[in-house]
Amino acid sequence: MQPDKGTLYLIPVSLGGDSALSTLPPATLEVVRNLRAFIVENAKSARHWLKAVGYPHPLQQARFYLLDEHTREDDLEALLAPLLAGEDCGLMSEAGCPVVADPGAALVRRALDAGVRVVPLVGPSSILLALMASGMNGQRFAFHGYLPVDKVQRATRLKALEAQAGDVTQIFIETPYRNAALLQALLEHCRGDTRLCIAADLMLPTESVATRTIAEWKKRPPDLDRRPAVFLLSRATT
Repeated sequence: MQPDKGTLYLIPVSLGGDSALSTLPPATLEVVRNLRAFIVENAKSARHWLKAVGYPHPLQQARFYLLDEHTREDDLEALLAPLLAGEDCGLMSEAGCPVVADPGAALVRRALDAGVRVVPLVGPSSILLALMASGMNGQRFAFHGYLPVDKVQRATRLKALEAQAGDVTQIFIETPYRNAALLQALLEHCRGDTRLCIAADLMLPTESVATRTIAEWKKRPPDLDRRPAVFLLSRATT
């Protein structure tokens, strides 16, 4: 007899610090504490987070399967196997929501194609939190992930996003150690009256969210070194 398929739970992780118990709803934590198998980017940090949220089982007995940016398409079948055998699994991000600016979309697609139930759990998303606090258009927005590292390509991309920012809020992120380079490119290539929101260290004690014109940011550029940040561009007045 073919076993019932398991459920793939998409587990949001707190954005930093020890805020998991205060930022995740009890229903999400209850699901997490009942799982024994997890698909993660890094087993060490996943164990640390589970311990912080009061995972009640011995962590040595939990099973961790690796899914990161180096995971090949051919490896997804092995990750899907426990679900097809009837075991519930949790897909965890390193921070924020799985699949959003995060590996995992290919596995979710495979799971859906195989008839596996996929359940997104409630938790923090830095992208939506930044949009909420930016004062920019929340009716129409586009998220672009990471911009090109190459200076010429990045400048071209920023100009294209600025041209689209008249009625659609443009959202993007960067690896924290490259924040300074991205900010410099924004100040160099965007118009002075374009509005830029920088939301840094969201849900941390050092959180800061500010929306100013490019001209205003040039007068007082922030120190974003090693700080996780979300950048939003707008040329709309509402």
